[in-house]
Amino acid sequence: MARTLAQWLALQDVAHPKSIDLGLTRVAAVARRLGIDRPRSALVTVGGTNGKGSTAAHLEALWLAAGRSVGLFTSPHFLRYNERIRIDGVEAGDAAIVAAFERIEAARGETTLTFFEYNTLAALQLFAERGVELAVLEVGLGGRLDATNLVDADVAVVCSVGLDHCDWLGETVEEIGAEKAGIFRRGRPAVLGTARMPASVYSAIARLGAKPIVAERDFRWHLQPGSGEPPRWSYSGARLSLADLPPSALAGSIQYRNAATALAALESLAAGGSAAAGRVVAGLDESTVAAALGRVRLAGRFHIVPGPVEWILDIAHNPPAAEVLAAQLAQRPCQGRTLGVVGILGDKDAPAIARALAPVLNRWFLCGLEGPRGVAAAELARRLEPVVRAPELADSVRQACEAARAAARAGDRVVVCGSVRTVGPALEWLGVYSPP
Repeated sequence: MARTLAQWLALQDVAHPKSIDLGLTRVAAVARRLGIDRPRSALVTVGGTNGKGSTAAHLEALWLAAGRSVGLFTSPHFLRYNERIRIDGVEAGDAAIVAAFERIEAARGETTLTFFEYNTLAALQLFAERGVELAVLEVGLGGRLDATNLVDADVAVVCSVGLDHCDWLGETVEEIGAEKAGIFRRGRPAVLGTARMPASVYSAIARLGAKPIVAERDFRWHLQPGSGEPPRWSYSGARLSLADLPPSALAGSIQYRNAATALAALESLAAGGSAAAGRVVAGLDESTVAAALGRVRLAGRFHIVPGPVEWILDIAHNPPAAEVLAAQLAQRPCQGRTLGVVGILGDKDAPAIARALAPVLNRWFLCGLEGPRGVAAAELARRLEPVVRAPELADSVRQACEAARAAARAGDRVVVCGSVRTVGPALEWLGVYSPP
């Protein structure tokens, strides 16, 4: 009897002895057997500590606005596994994903695969079958040994480097930067979303012989004062000069940088010889880019739900992301108080996340998260002492959201953050999550 998608996912959770097993030998061998290790499509890999999901989503939107076919692979998902694989803006269906898993199972033989490795192979398989012109892959963990790195990217992007996943990638930003930079390839563009990278990133570019394309040096963006709130902006790169652009549909000032980085990646792809990218870039004008910016979609990144009590949902699952969230909240003051619904996984630097958020949160509602990496609210409260005083504790995200709603008054806002596993259930509870 054929397995359902849910049965496949349950099997993959236990198919490999480790939930994370960084390395390319096993997954690359299966990819070769499937014939998907050298994609025919143009390919952009997007890595970094923060900003990679938003940058990848902007790439997808720009390509679609030009009327071209694109596949997008992201992780993790909020509510449904299907969120991870999109083709032409539409989530892959259960039947297509199951068929891809069946082909992977037939090809892997005695080779064991992790949950994420199955996921990566399924995305590459579906992109190949649909013949997409561009595949955009968001790196899962690190870069050098991440499953997405089994294929050679035509353009590789690193958006930022900060302290996260230290157990796997290293205890310093230099060590982490070296791992992130492992997605670069000799002679191919290496797009950096910020010039403020660890020295190890620039060293890797030089050692690999990649071509650096650096933000605020090789491409720039400028906000236009007095053009509204949020302000309009302009972009200047190697091939494109665009003026009077609207802000991205993704809220927050960081999205100007992410959108500009996506534009630079497309320019670099065209410069590298991709005929499809050349046609896309040639057709990008202010109206096309404006349409793309208006349609870009990515849940859980400064996601604003308006109302008498405003809700803002943002993953912010590591200290750099929490700092960005705090800055965005400071730039968007509210009339009343800011209440925080916060759930953080046990392997994250919870105290550093709390220190970043403490100046902008007036009241804390801590929620427990289930699963092997989850912690109960009481344990999270213990870890956050003395940064967070007298928090309210809830067994679940839903309970924390209900408590925050009961405590909020008109003019207040509620910020939900700390993890995908916090924001996903909150989106569902609020009834605002809608699939593409």
